[in-house]
Amino acid sequence: MAGLKIAYVAGVMPGKWIDRWRARLEEHPLEIFQYDDAAAYLALLADGEADLVFIRWTGESPASSVATDDKPALHVIPLYEEVGVVCAPKDHDIEYFDDVVPAEAVEGQNFFNVEEFGPKMTMELVGTGAGVAVMPMSLARLHRRKDVVSKPLEGAPTSSVGLAWLRVDPVNPDPRAEATESNPLVAEFIGIVRGRTASSSRQPSIQTQQEQQAKVARKERQSAPKPNAAKAKNASAASGSKSGAKNAASRRAKPSRTRRRPR
Repeated sequence: MAGLKIAYVAGVMPGKWIDRWRARLEEHPLEIFQYDDAAAYLALLADGEADLVFIRWTGESPASSVATDDKPALHVIPLYEEVGVVCAPKDHDIEYFDDVVPAEAVEGQNFFNVEEFGPKMTMELVGTGAGVAVMPMSLARLHRRKDVVSKPLEGAPTSSVGLAWLRVDPVNPDPRAEATESNPLVAEFIGIVRGRTASSSRQPSIQTQQEQQAKVARKERQSAPKPNAAKAKNASAASGSKSGAKNAASRRAKPSRTRRRPR
């Protein structure tokens, strides 16, 4: 049966939502895959390679109601924020700090650009002792190495993680966005991510069940046997006959009055 294509950026762990889907809608399989370039979600959605995408961003939400030349209109549900950590070679001074590393502890260091090299290659470069890098904690854990230490950095930018899908731009409607918004399976997955229970009346699957139950109830009422019209008519006639006989008897029982002729 039809299912959904779900993509998630490296470091995000969508397992709990995937498990809930499989427990409720196992007849609709999910195609799940990871992507590494944080900016690739736009192409994945625009090209139809994914129906919904777990994304990571820094700064303002990428949600928008209007499409542009380089970006489609998007719905985005913010889910949580990630702490930024500094990654340094083993035996670096940051190991002496128990919790958060002060910003001055890494001042003047050679910082590798994570966007340029990618998180995996960046960690390899850090491991050589040639410099340090700042990245989301989930990426540092995903690509952790024995020769690299990572700790939260004071003042490091936080990043946000959320779920994105195409939105219909009323000015420039896109068929793919319209198909996404009208897909009940997309709405079902969004409800799961929002935390709705399996019995929530806002879930499309429950709404469908309620509509089917109401339809069956209407059919049962329409097909229920109606009272026999002939019996009802006979009962009415019998009632009328009894009433007529009673009135006649009442008239006979009354004494007749005769007028006296005046003398």
